[in-house]
Amino acid sequence: MRRLGGSRLAGAGALALLLSACAGGNVRPVSDTPVKIGKPYKIRGTTYVPEADPGYDMLGYASWYGSESGNVTSLGERFRPEWITAAHRTLPLPTYVEVTALDTGRRILVRINDRGPFGASKRIIDLSRGAAELLGVKTQGLARVRVQRVEPSSKDRDRLRRGKHARDLAPVSGRVLQNLRAQFLNAGL
Repeated sequence: MRRLGGSRLAGAGALALLLSACAGGNVRPVSDTPVKIGKPYKIRGTTYVPEADPGYDMLGYASWYGSESGNVTSLGERFRPEWITAAHRTLPLPTYVEVTALDTGRRILVRINDRGPFGASKRIIDLSRGAAELLGVKTQGLARVRVQRVEPSSKDRDRLRRGKHARDLAPVSGRVLQNLRAQFLNAGL
């Protein structure tokens, strides 16, 4: 067997590095570890302070985004608009949330892997196109929602990490939905 010379070995190593860069070497594989809370950051004059918030449960508006296909999320993963993901300003990355559409009571599990929405608005979450379609709010553009932090089963986490939707959740009951809508109005949202 013939040995490779030092220059040939160095050339082969350089070629391997170049090819790995073309394959998206700067993109992090989809994983739940490590969890990234991050440092405070400033966007358009507003400072956001990421923090762990196990009891997160908020009412507000959801919008969706999807034309950023191929971009990298704040977590370092490739953004795939058809996956069931979302952006949030301060929750750790990744975090799992249950999103409820207040118009229909439909609920879905979503994996947060990006930062946003930004700007002066009452939006509390930006859904990927896939998540907006699954929740049934894509045509609305802006939808009234409840967002709750959850700890889904390992099977649901695995499905979301692979770009699939988690198990179907039953819609909230009429009484609960009526209560959420009243809270939304009372909050002046």
